[in-house]
Amino acid sequence: MGVKPLQEAMSIAYAEELDLVEVAAQADPPVCRIMDYGKYRYEQERKAKRAKKKQSLIVIKEIKLRPKIDNHDFATKRKHVERFLNHGDKVKVVIMFRGREMDHTDLGKKLLDRLFEEVQELATIEAQPKVDGRDMIMVLAPVVKKEEKASAEAEDTFGSGEEV
Repeated sequence: MGVKPLQEAMSIAYAEELDLVEVAAQADPPVCRIMDYGKYRYEQERKAKRAKKKQSLIVIKEIKLRPKIDNHDFATKRKHVERFLNHGDKVKVVIMFRGREMDHTDLGKKLLDRLFEEVQELATIEAQPKVDGRDMIMVLAPVVKKEEKASAEAEDTFGSGEEV
């Protein structure tokens, strides 16, 4: 609409039953917009709710093992890891060494490799096994399936269908 005096801009907004909203106060002259401010705030709140609904919290679950774990106990822990990964959580696998077990960290590495082989279709290694004090730690992240990845990329490129 161009540059208008304040009183004239306010009378135009009042005539259209809209609000005169200052957009850029630091500009010279200040930039204003005639709009329905209540509707604008409502749309911003809806947009924020949709964004919050789509966001996902990254949860890291922790499983602790010992190097001398029995096969049945290992299977139980593996099932827990699978459940966490299917739920979409990351899993931090910790092998705790005591005393002389620190001399045999290779047993812990083999155990972590065995665990990863058994859950390979569900997980990727995010952090390779490393010794941290008396613990050996590996982080597994859930695999993003091709269909989910394609739908997520399509959603990003096309947006929500509304003009901004």
